[in-house]
Amino acid sequence: MVIVSVMANDPFTALAHPIRRGIVERLAHGAATVGEATGGFGVSKPTISRHVKVLEAAGIVVRRVEGRTHLLGLDLDALAETVDWIDRQRAIWERMLDVVDDYLEEQKAG
Repeated sequence: MVIVSVMANDPFTALAHPIRRGIVERLAHGAATVGEATGGFGVSKPTISRHVKVLEAAGIVVRRVEGRTHLLGLDLDALAETVDWIDRQRAIWERMLDVVDDYLEEQKAG
């Protein structure tokens, strides 16, 4: 239970674990039952449940109950800020690497 409260509203921390990233990758193809989204990771059901709860607490995964079936889906709005941050970091690193590339070309030519 402590894990969920520490990670609530923090998509970076929620996505830090490979199982949670795997769940998100599966849900990127569309909504799925809990079993479809979480099967095959080789961990116990309570462990899977904790991972899903972390993703739900971060707002990345939403659960819809239809009768006895629990469907999981992604809330892309919750990931938008994370994607924006990654895009900004990518642009910064590309500019920095371009400067290094220019420097190395000058060194090779000179």
